Amino acid sequence: MDFSEPGRSVDGRASGWRTVILLAVLLAVGSAALYAPALRNGFVNYDDPDYITRNAEVQRGLSWSGIVWAFGTENAAANWHPLTWISHMLDVSWFGMNPAGHHFVNVLLFSLDIAVLFLFLASATGEAWRSAAVAALFAVHPLNVESVAWAAERKAVLSILFLLLTLWSYVWYTRRPSVARYLAVVALYALALLSKTTVITLPATLLLLDYWPLGRLAETEAGSQAFLGSFGRLVLEKIPLFVMAAVVGWITFQIHRREGAMAGAMPFAWRLKNSVYSYLAYLGKTIWPTGLAVFYPHPENSLTWGTVGLAALALIGITGLVWRHRDKKYLLVSWLWYLGILFPMIGLVQSGRQGMADRYVCISLLGLFVGLVWLMGDWAEQHAWKREPLLAGFVVVLLPLAYLTHVQIGYWRNSITLFGHALDVTSNNGIAEGNFGSALVEAGETQLATQHLEKAVRLAPDLSTPHYNLALILQKQGRGSEAEREYRMAIERSADPLEKAQAHNNLGALYLQAKNNAAAQAEFSAAIALNPNEVNSYLGRGIVEQQAENHEAAIADFMQASKLQPAPAVYYWLGQAYEGKADFRQAQDAYMTALRMAPGMSEAQTRLELVRKKTEGTVQ
Repeated sequence: MDFSEPGRSVDGRASGWRTVILLAVLLAVGSAALYAPALRNGFVNYDDPDYITRNAEVQRGLSWSGIVWAFGTENAAANWHPLTWISHMLDVSWFGMNPAGHHFVNVLLFSLDIAVLFLFLASATGEAWRSAAVAALFAVHPLNVESVAWAAERKAVLSILFLLLTLWSYVWYTRRPSVARYLAVVALYALALLSKTTVITLPATLLLLDYWPLGRLAETEAGSQAFLGSFGRLVLEKIPLFVMAAVVGWITFQIHRREGAMAGAMPFAWRLKNSVYSYLAYLGKTIWPTGLAVFYPHPENSLTWGTVGLAALALIGITGLVWRHRDKKYLLVSWLWYLGILFPMIGLVQSGRQGMADRYVCISLLGLFVGLVWLMGDWAEQHAWKREPLLAGFVVVLLPLAYLTHVQIGYWRNSITLFGHALDVTSNNGIAEGNFGSALVEAGETQLATQHLEKAVRLAPDLSTPHYNLALILQKQGRGSEAEREYRMAIERSADPLEKAQAHNNLGALYLQAKNNAAAQAEFSAAIALNPNEVNSYLGRGIVEQQAENHEAAIADFMQASKLQPAPAVYYWLGQAYEGKADFRQAQDAYMTALRMAPGMSEAQTRLELVRKKTEGTVQ
C-alpha cells in the first residue's frame, strides 16, 4: 500500500518512508510498554467466565468442533463473533489458563492497532506527524484501558485491527481501483465483522473518508446534481459492505433478543434521555478521563428533561460550530465520525443494564482526536509556531494521560480491585456490588461480602448471582429458611443452567440436612436434569434413596457419581448401598477403594471391618 503523498511535518518538510516506518515502530513499542503491567493482571468475574474461565468450548482449545461451535449462535455471551471465539481458543491452546498469556495477546493486538492506525492516517492524508499525534493520543487515552486490559474484550482489539486494516486497504483501493483491491477491502471487513458486530457502521464511515481526506466527492454544493451523482456512485460502490453489515447486525439482534439481552421493557423515553446525555458524557470523559468504571448503571428515569435538554443544546451548539467552519472538512468528518460510529452503542436499542461503557466509545475517539490534531496543526502553521514548543506542549498533554492509563490498568488486577474501584466512583451500582461481593466470598471475606451482596439484591433484585452467593453464606451460617428464599430467587431469575443446577443442588443439601427427604430428592433430580455432570447431585440423591432403602437406585446414582468424579465419599456411600443390599463382596470392594483414596477415612475403615465379619459369617 503506497503513500502517494509522503507525510509532512508541521512545517511542511518531507518525512519520507524511513520516518513513517520509524514512527510506526515507536508507536507500537511505546503502546506495548505502557500496557505491559496488564500482564500481571488476572481474570475477573465479569464476562471472563462466559468467554474463558467457565466456557467449556473455549477451554478445550482450538479444534474443528470448536470452530463449528464458534460460527453457531449458542453461546453464553449472547453475541456472534466467531473470530473472537477462535482467538480465545488459540490462547488456551498456547497458554492454557494462565491469564498472562491471554493479556499478552490483547496487548500485542493493541500495539498493532496503534501502528496500523498511524499507517492508515498517514497514507490517507499524507501527514505523518499529525497522524502520529492522533495514534499517540489514542494509545495513551485511559478510555481505551477497558478494551485492552480486560481479557474478555479481545473482540475490541481484534475488531479494531481489522477495521483499521479495512480502512487502510480502502485508501489503497481508491488510489487505483480494481476488483482485486476491492475484494481485499471486502475480505478485511468480513474479518472485522466476525470479530465484533459494532463495526457495522464502517460503510457509512467510508463515505466520510470519500469526502475527506480522499476527496472523491464532487467539489460542489451539497444537494447539487453533480454532488448527488457523485454521492450516489460512491454509495453503490459500497452496497456489498452495507449488505454484510445488515446481515451480521440482524444475526446479533436475533441472538440478543432470544437470550433476553435486549432491555426492551425499558421505556423509550428513558433510553432517549440516556442516549442524548451519554453523547455529551463521553465527550466529558474524553477531556477529563477520571472516575472510569467497568460498569456504569443505567440512570433509568433519574435524568431530568432539563439535564437532557442542556446536553442536547450543547451537542447542537457543537454541531453548529462545526458546520460554520465546514471549510475545514476534517472538522465535519471528525464530528460525524464520533456521532455515527457511537450511534449503535448509544442505547436507543438497549442491550444489557449499563448506561454507558468506556469500550463503546473506543473507535469514536479517533474522530475526535483527528479533528483536534488537525485543527491544532492548522493553527500552528497559520501562526508559524515553532516545532519544539509545540512538541513540548504535546508531551505535556500525553504524560498525564499515560499516568492515568497506568493507574487504570492497575484496577484490573483482580475482581476485588476492579469492582472496589467501581463502587468508589459510582453510586447505586447493583452489578458492582454483586461482583465485588462474589469476589469477597471467594477470598473468604464472608462478613464483608454479606454487606455488599445484600446491597446488590436490593439495588438489582432481578440479578440471580447475588441471590445465589448470599444464599451460600446464609446456608453456612445455619440460616436455612433465609438461604432457601435466596436460592429460590436465584433459580427464578437465572438464565445460566449451571448456576440454576447448583442452586437446586444446594437446596437439596439444605433439605437433606433438615431431613425433608422428599423435597431433597426433587431438588437433586432438578439439578441433574439441568446439569447431568453434577456429581454432588448424584451423591445427594443416592443418599436420599439409600435412606429410603431403595438400594438399586442408590447404587445407580453412586456409580454415576464415581464415573464423573471418583472420590472417597462416593465409594463410601456406594459401599453402604451394597451393604444394605447384602452384597457384602461389592461393599467390601467399595470401602477398600475409598480407603485407597483416603487412608485416614475412619468411617470407611469401620464399615469395612464390619462387612468382613459379615462375609466371614461371624456376625449374625
